[in-house]
Amino acid sequence: MSDVRPFRALRPAPGLADKVAALPYDVMSSDEARVMAKDNPHSFLYVTKAEIGLDPAVGHYDDIVYETAAKKLAQMEADGVLFRDEKACYYIYALTMDGRTQTGVAACASVDEYLDGRIKKHELTREEKERDRINHVAATNANTGPVFLTHKPCPAVTGFIKAWTAANEPVYSFTPDDGVTHKVWVVDEDAAIEELRAAFAGIDALYIADGHHRNASTAKVALRKREANPGYSKDADFNYYLAVIFSSDELKIMDYNRVVKTLNGLTPSEFLNAVEESFDVGFRLEDTPYRPDKRHTFGMYMDGGWFDLTAKSSIVNDSDPVARLDVSILQDHLLAPILGITDPRTDGNIDFIGGLRGLKALEEYVDKNGGVAFSMYPTAMEELIAIADSGRIMPPKSTWFEPKLRSGLFVHKLG
Repeated sequence: MSDVRPFRALRPAPGLADKVAALPYDVMSSDEARVMAKDNPHSFLYVTKAEIGLDPAVGHYDDIVYETAAKKLAQMEADGVLFRDEKACYYIYALTMDGRTQTGVAACASVDEYLDGRIKKHELTREEKERDRINHVAATNANTGPVFLTHKPCPAVTGFIKAWTAANEPVYSFTPDDGVTHKVWVVDEDAAIEELRAAFAGIDALYIADGHHRNASTAKVALRKREANPGYSKDADFNYYLAVIFSSDELKIMDYNRVVKTLNGLTPSEFLNAVEESFDVGFRLEDTPYRPDKRHTFGMYMDGGWFDLTAKSSIVNDSDPVARLDVSILQDHLLAPILGITDPRTDGNIDFIGGLRGLKALEEYVDKNGGVAFSMYPTAMEELIAIADSGRIMPPKSTWFEPKLRSGLFVHKLG
């Protein structure tokens, strides 16, 4: 049973959704965010990346950044850029990219279900990133960006979404420069709210698709508030957090590719010889990047040329849900033993490039910096769920979801 609740969203006034809505705070640098928000004082980036409104010399994690975020959020509400619904509602959110639509529900998920493992994770978090979001949530007293959750297909939820969107007009519909169309419907009828709540109650577990740091940080803020308020109510707003929840069969995971700055002291020939111990290597005669089209295959770019790699059967452990991932095979049998990347979460010699940027981005990186790049076959949703169900953890940067949820369309106040 999943406790997924309606809430009183703080959201954009009519006609301003396209101005307010912003990409997640963690998919761009501060300099990139400044460019995105230029000439748009309503951009929600002034809340989620508040340093862009300050002198560039100010540290990204200085107290004034979080204070500025809180002031900007309050100002946007006071000015009527954002308003808060009078009653608790659900919000249906559809994103269409390249002709494919995924539709989910913006709602509040339970902190307790996260803490006891019914909302399942598949990644580790980093302390400094958690601390940043803890400070942001505490200062704004709000969830300003949703956690991206998923669940196994549920006909009751899917059927409700289809019926409601067919019978009602969206309150927001806009398409930014990136070509992704965003639509939002408000579910505000009492009977419909109860129907959707009951449908979610029939789901055994939710899974974090993206937003592990947001999830962990808001849970820790809730624990702090409980300690400060020993007589707290179970229904207190801080015991729930903002999420957008999708059926797993609606989602698409893109490739999350790797670039390594050096060959760890090896010549290209020595490196290839080492790779051939665990992989069958083919040189690509085509003058185009190589995108793997099946599991356990990889593209590799160095010295201006592409190779295709196929993991030898001797290194594939199909009985282990983590070891059989392509990201694990590459890490365990090439990146660590040959290139010395033993901890990809902290090693400065490795970078990660999301599939949306294309394989030309890998070529450009290596041509500029040297080293080697690897194109990956995308992790499957079924693999993510299997690992989360087993209580295991995936290697870092295993999944890249597109399209990205926009921040600013829904804000959840913590009380």
